[in-house]
Amino acid sequence: MKVTEEQYLAFDRAAEFRHEFLDGEIVAMSGGSPNHSGLKVNLVTEVATALRGSPCRAFDSDLRVRVSSSMYVYPDLTVVCGKLLLADPRRDVLLNPKVIFEVLSPSTEHFDRGIKLRRYREIESLTDYILVDQDQIRIEQYTRGEANTWTLHDYQRAEDVLQIASVGISLPFATIYDRIEFPAE
Repeated sequence: MKVTEEQYLAFDRAAEFRHEFLDGEIVAMSGGSPNHSGLKVNLVTEVATALRGSPCRAFDSDLRVRVSSSMYVYPDLTVVCGKLLLADPRRDVLLNPKVIFEVLSPSTEHFDRGIKLRRYREIESLTDYILVDQDQIRIEQYTRGEANTWTLHDYQRAEDVLQIASVGISLPFATIYDRIEFPAE
């Protein structure tokens, strides 16, 4: 059964666990693996620290983002610069993300690379969409350029440094992937 945007928000705000919303469907959020959780903690720690003293702030996956009237999500990490634009007095729906990180998992990788990638690019304030692999050292960074063109930078080496020019930070892979154990081949 399809629900409206308002019905989704009422349901999710009252729910014990978080849900995303896509084209009238309410989608339960699944739990993560140790690598997924560890990468999220590393990213939040490193990004928040790197942004200290700047006009930008990091938010973890507890903050809901409105992509459109038909899509609400909980990104693993969101960066906002300047004033927070929030949807309503409840102050629990962000409208102006600048950078969004998603840690890939087997159950969400197709969605993160497909529908989310396409829809996120419609967010006017978004400059970077960053996908972090939990099973190998690999980060894919989509960056908005002039005339709304998007460029992919595919990092795959342990000595790489993730450069996010739009917010003026650099993150060494050594800190992003600190204590992450990869599955045996």
